[in-house]
Amino acid sequence: MIETIRISQQAKEQLSRLKRKTGIQNWNVLCRWALVASLRESDPPVHANHGVESNVEMSWRTFAGDTGSLYYDLVRIRCISAKLPLDQDSIDSQFRLHLHRGIAYLSSLPIKSIDEFVKMMTA
Repeated sequence: MIETIRISQQAKEQLSRLKRKTGIQNWNVLCRWALVASLRESDPPVHANHGVESNVEMSWRTFAGDTGSLYYDLVRIRCISAKLPLDQDSIDSQFRLHLHRGIAYLSSLPIKSIDEFVKMMTA
């Protein structure tokens, strides 16, 4: 299981903008939305160096709450569909790639309020 989630400095800045736009104050809530947004895309995330890590860090339990096995299994399913190994390194890597892609995607949305955010994410 993934133990600790760290995000890049760029992702931290993107999340900070999202916090201001949506009013959602918790990193973990925004990160959950980001992960799901990326996982619902059919194409795989691009392997990228996300740069310097920020000081934003959370445990898996904080990130996933009571639904940790669901998020973990969703990433595992994506690994299976991409014909990737199911070892911990592959799952960790795919999680990080999807999380960062999702954060970038959410931060690019033309939203100004939580209502707009929810409408775009549930459409």
